[in-house]
Amino acid sequence: MYDIKALYEAESVEHAVRLLTEHPEAQIIAGGSDVLVQMREGKRAGKELVSIYMIDEMRGVSYEEDETIRIGSLTSFSHITKDPIIQKHIRVLGEAVDMVGGPQIRNIGTIGGNTCNGVTSADSASTLFAWDAQVELTGPEGVRRLPIQEFYIKAGVVDLRPGELQTAILIPKKCYEGYAGHYIKYAMREAMDIATTGCSVNVKLSEDKKMVEDVRIAYGVAGPVPMRASLAEETLRGKPVSPAAVKEFAETVLEDIRPRDSWRASKAFRQHIAVVLAERACKESIRRAGGEINA
Repeated sequence: MYDIKALYEAESVEHAVRLLTEHPEAQIIAGGSDVLVQMREGKRAGKELVSIYMIDEMRGVSYEEDETIRIGSLTSFSHITKDPIIQKHIRVLGEAVDMVGGPQIRNIGTIGGNTCNGVTSADSASTLFAWDAQVELTGPEGVRRLPIQEFYIKAGVVDLRPGELQTAILIPKKCYEGYAGHYIKYAMREAMDIATTGCSVNVKLSEDKKMVEDVRIAYGVAGPVPMRASLAEETLRGKPVSPAAVKEFAETVLEDIRPRDSWRASKAFRQHIAVVLAERACKESIRRAGGEINA
């Protein structure tokens, strides 16, 4: 059924790095929800695989010393959704990954696999962009961290160097403290479908809940990789909470995004949906942050 040349099972991060270095053509397999399907289709036939599934140190959600939230790359979507740290600080991430596939996929699929695929439609990716997440990579030269925006190079390609594996997703305290967010996935079907467009918005309101101190918005399937809409963010940052300000913010996303025509949806339809989702997600984020907005 599966044409596999060899399968090596890593017992630790260090062991995985060594195996990847010794077998430079080998590919990483974690939950296998993507890799095994592709192998069955013949796309990765005859490949060597390095399994990292048994590396428990790469699982779970925890705080680092500076209260950065650390999400191990092998943490499944189901565990992220239910985790108390996620529920307390970044509930929207749990909601976003709860939209991935069905229960079986969410039980086996990992956030590391979802981001390392490099696809623009990944539900976790646009949400992590809106949280200014960082990616931790471990390889022969040690550990490096980089903003998730720099991790994505082009469609299907991420900045993984030879011998490296992604070990964690990190969200610094300054990026989540005081923020509330909302993610909306638009798909042609309500269940188990790839996003036609995904929109994630986070806001931080002033103490009296009347001003937008900060806002971050990110999209999936609005370009070749997940992307932030920085011009739109600038239009709302520092403005009073009002329907007019939110509407201007939503309309400005068209200056940032770069959707294309495909069999799933036309460019014009994606542009229309992007504006609608931005307005809805922003209003809900404001509500979750304790603000009030009419209409």
